[in-house]
Amino acid sequence: MYRNSNEWQEYLGGQLKTLRLRQNLSQDELAKRAGVSTVTVSRLEAGKGASLASFVKVLQVLRQEDWLEQLAPAASVSPLQVHNLGKPRQRARARKRG
Repeated sequence: MYRNSNEWQEYLGGQLKTLRLRQNLSQDELAKRAGVSTVTVSRLEAGKGASLASFVKVLQVLRQEDWLEQLAPAASVSPLQVHNLGKPRQRARARKRG
């Protein structure tokens, strides 16, 4: 399903709220445990955004670090790339303008 960035924020915020309620935590308690403000938790749950650091702290308190693993799986190098290049790329090359 395609979602724009606002829809993703609202969806993730709703998931955070559901997880918080399943653990019987108030927004205040979650905020204290995560070391963020209650306003930050409220904004995250409402899909209004917050810093990535705050999002990670809240996920850690809710024991949802696996979300982060799914968002950023380890980058791997394909065997074909190793064969063709000899070693993994370290940087990108500027594109030629035609």
